[in-house]
Amino acid sequence: MHQQKRQPELVEGNLPVFVFPTELIFYADDQSTHKQVLTLYNPYEFALKFKVLCTTPNKYVVVDAAGAVKPQCCVDIVIRHRDVRSCHYGVIDKFRLQVSEQSQRKALGRKEVIATLLPSAKEQQKEEEEKRIKEHLTESVFFEQSCQPENRTVSSGPSLLTVFLGVVCIAALMLPTLGDMESLVPLYLHLSVNQKLVAAYILGLITMAILRT
Repeated sequence: MHQQKRQPELVEGNLPVFVFPTELIFYADDQSTHKQVLTLYNPYEFALKFKVLCTTPNKYVVVDAAGAVKPQCCVDIVIRHRDVRSCHYGVIDKFRLQVSEQSQRKALGRKEVIATLLPSAKEQQKEEEEKRIKEHLTESVFFEQSCQPENRTVSSGPSLLTVFLGVVCIAALMLPTLGDMESLVPLYLHLSVNQKLVAAYILGLITMAILRT
């Protein structure tokens, strides 16, 4: 008699959830950004059901806030900002995606995505440039101070290879999917769903490795 293969029992809350992007930025002066898409990936061998929660549900419309994802597939979740007012500029809201097995009620994993409304993309670029300059100056001072004493070890960050792989995975997830005829990107750069699932899985591993350093 052949022994029946049993699926290992999953621990509540420990299942990694793969979502892209992990941050939503809405610009008040650009109406095209008032609707954005979250992509939930399921790289596992079993189907998942999901639910989208929000800290401020009155400010957003979530299309298909609950549903299911087939094994090794993905699903797009459309989020619309419906309360674009200046009093909400800079306020950080959060979405939480909870996933579970279709036959179970307990949440196997969860992922939080932050959402922010900004007045203008141009102002955001200016702030990022100022922040980059300040960080550069801070790093320069730190570098000069760390070189003065001898025999002092400097804590190591993520390697260049790790950062490069992370950038490649992010770029792969941003490329259009096979079958998307409206995209202006050349056809040879279109990726299949399985290729994007692999990129999302690798990106998750890289993120965990960076957080541990």
